[in-house]
Amino acid sequence: MKTLSHWIGGKPVEGVSGNYGPVYNPATGAQEKQVAFASVDEVDAAVSAAKEAFRTWGTSSLAKRTSVLFKYRELLDAHREEIARLITAEHGKVHSDALGEVARGLEIVELACGIPEKLKGELSTQVSTRVDVSSIRQSLGVVAGITPFNFPAMVPMWMFPLAIACGNTFVLKPSEKVPSAAFKLAELAAEAGLPDGVLNVVNGDKVAVDAILEHPDIAAVSFVGSTPIARYIHTTGTANGKRVQALGGAKNHMLVLPDADLDLAADSAINAAYGSAGERCMAISVVVAVGETADPLIGKIKERADQLRIGPGDDPASEMGPLITKVHRDKVASYVSGAAAQGADVVIDGTGYTVQGYEDGHWIGVSLLDHVTPEMDAYRDEIFGPVLSVVRVETYDEAIALMNNSPWGNGTAIFTRDGGAARRFQMEVEAGMVGVNVPIPVPVGYHSFGGWKDSLFGDHHIYGNDGVHFYTRGKVVTTRWPDPSDGGINLGFPSNH
Repeated sequence: MKTLSHWIGGKPVEGVSGNYGPVYNPATGAQEKQVAFASVDEVDAAVSAAKEAFRTWGTSSLAKRTSVLFKYRELLDAHREEIARLITAEHGKVHSDALGEVARGLEIVELACGIPEKLKGELSTQVSTRVDVSSIRQSLGVVAGITPFNFPAMVPMWMFPLAIACGNTFVLKPSEKVPSAAFKLAELAAEAGLPDGVLNVVNGDKVAVDAILEHPDIAAVSFVGSTPIARYIHTTGTANGKRVQALGGAKNHMLVLPDADLDLAADSAINAAYGSAGERCMAISVVVAVGETADPLIGKIKERADQLRIGPGDDPASEMGPLITKVHRDKVASYVSGAAAQGADVVIDGTGYTVQGYEDGHWIGVSLLDHVTPEMDAYRDEIFGPVLSVVRVETYDEAIALMNNSPWGNGTAIFTRDGGAARRFQMEVEAGMVGVNVPIPVPVGYHSFGGWKDSLFGDHHIYGNDGVHFYTRGKVVTTRWPDPSDGGINLGFPSNH
């Protein structure tokens, strides 16, 4: 069985802790690899390598950094098929979805290639006699990222390319369930000419996470994952003096007004609820149907859902793959049966789904629940699976009150032909990312990604301008050069003349 190791100081490093975790193929249910779990000492070795590399990388020219990043972008593009296959093998998502993930990660690499523009400072001349003031941004030092299983390549690429472009060095702790993509990203970075120690990868569990959060030489931590863990990361990291951005979970709503194009809304609900098997924080998990919209909309969603093809991610005919583990599959299934017991109508029950020839895989079909109410567990919890709930309301005001009462505020969408209603919605809804007739409003690379309320802990969203600000700190320099006419003694308070 293949054992996956760490990447420290520019090369593979075998794990020595003696602790390993299983890596499954979700389509077959078979363990195909194991991954070494880092000890505290191994995390310290990665941080030490990053700290040593920062001595030169932190003072390197923007030209040198961007030359590496441009080459890195070329290599990622050339290897996108290979990276996608690694994602499919360990996560289970279909190949086209994995390719899309790599493409969205590449957007941030491209943003990082333009870092000279993002790091331009400001200058005010002659603020006082022969006095100039400039504002600049400088790197932090060693920074770290802790990333989730659902986007093994994209989320790491949301972090480290921008961090190293800003002059930092990086320690990445990917999900132990899907470690291969991150290792490949590090290999390609070295091939692109990234100096040893600038990017390090340590695999592991909570031992590695806590070692990162408590390490005195790590200045900042980025995290994407569930809300309880995001809260823990933020609390623990900030208690140890670190800058932290911790993106948590979600319960994203899609509001459908009576004037909406229901075919477009049904297509969008299918794509947003069941794409990537619902294992994404931007998935639409609740459709809020206003007035008489619900019945025809549910009919259209059901018609489309019945036609979905579920199967192994490496089968070109598959539109949705398995879930990440058996335990998670069973948990998702429990919400469907639980909703029925709590009074919801189960329009589609996908809990008994299997794929012929892959019976041991982590399979579940799509489920559609109607007459869901806010008291039900299927509404209150982040399910993180292919389960779509429909909540019926009578008015827009009732809908916006329902949505804003949610503890999460990650993404949301409205479907309507009314520009006034859409504008009112985008101003009134309490969420960090809003789509108007767009079900998954993930921003492009030069805008920032992040939610409100329990979907984000910390002051900075990820990538875009917020990402640059998170990975740098400001400095203001006031300068006066002596003039031959200067001189004399004046003990009075300095004045700006």
